[in-house]
Amino acid sequence: MRPYFEELEHQILAPYAVKSSTSKGKKFPETPSESRTCFQHDRDRIVHSKSFRRLKHKTQVFIATESDHYRSRLTHSLEVAQISRHIARLLRLNEDLAEAIALAHDLGHTPFGHSGEQELNRLMNPFGGFEHNSQSRRIVEELETKYPLFPGLNLSFEVLEGLMKHSTPWDNPDTKSDHFTSLEAQVVNLADEIAYNNHDLDDGLSSKILEEGKLEANIELWAEAKKVIQSRYSQLQDHELKHLINSYLISTQITDVLTTTEANIKRTGITNLDDLQKIEEPLVTFSFDMKGKNGQLRKYLYNELYSHYSIYRMNKKGQLIIRQLFELFKADAKLLPESYRKKMAASDCPERVVADYIAGMTDVYAQREYETLFQVSKV
Repeated sequence: MRPYFEELEHQILAPYAVKSSTSKGKKFPETPSESRTCFQHDRDRIVHSKSFRRLKHKTQVFIATESDHYRSRLTHSLEVAQISRHIARLLRLNEDLAEAIALAHDLGHTPFGHSGEQELNRLMNPFGGFEHNSQSRRIVEELETKYPLFPGLNLSFEVLEGLMKHSTPWDNPDTKSDHFTSLEAQVVNLADEIAYNNHDLDDGLSSKILEEGKLEANIELWAEAKKVIQSRYSQLQDHELKHLINSYLISTQITDVLTTTEANIKRTGITNLDDLQKIEEPLVTFSFDMKGKNGQLRKYLYNELYSHYSIYRMNKKGQLIIRQLFELFKADAKLLPESYRKKMAASDCPERVVADYIAGMTDVYAQREYETLFQVSKV
């Protein structure tokens, strides 16, 4: 079956799409799967990893224990993967590669969302800092321990490069290298932005922090979408209106990315992967108009949702937990599990081992560790 799928890629995909049969391979040679391409195999290893399962209890915006209906890092990653596959299909790119990068792109996130990452980066600043894209790669190359012949998940070169080149307004990837570039990785960058902008709108409305009337008055994208939906439907209930607006926004942005990217590809004249490596700017982009409207939305979400009193308090609480756990474990390695004590004893940078341990925690586990070690009943 694998040769069939590989041949299908050559028949269907664009000449500048990454083909699994011409992948640059894996660090540790393995016998290829009989039924899956290398990128399908990578996807499955990611989904079956412990790090992926832990995303279900890691914060997106709202701490994971706040409600069953708010997004977690896991549901966010699934939404990014779905949008990535859709855009990749429309552009005749490798859907399996895009999906694998999307599913792995947040494996390295700390508990308590971006605020948790900021705190761990501050604590690790004297020791090389902390950045979740680099941590995602560290997880899949080293920290996951499931296989006897190699550390990590032994993912394909193109997936690893996609993780390191992951870039959104929230991320700071390693962009200094001149390593391999793929349109599939660029697709994931845009899919991530589409997903979090729109599901944060949804969660913000569900939490009552955001108000639909204020969105209509202040956000051009929302006002335009509402006008279209109300022209198509009458007598909608509030929850139906909000859902249809959100769905329309996602579809509109996907269409914008498709149209703009096709124009970019035509303008640059790329005909293969080698041509793509010579292009410095991303080709998978929003139009100038959509980028401006998304910027307006992102600024509004920052001011009205992410900086809201209740979210701010949750973030500060998470940072407090991470800070105190880090200092405690750094001072007394005996409090760590045996496997991490051994790593600390053998490491030139024991602080990195502590950071690995904390970054791997879910919100729930980090809070429980804090309550146990500091003998408090509730944070």
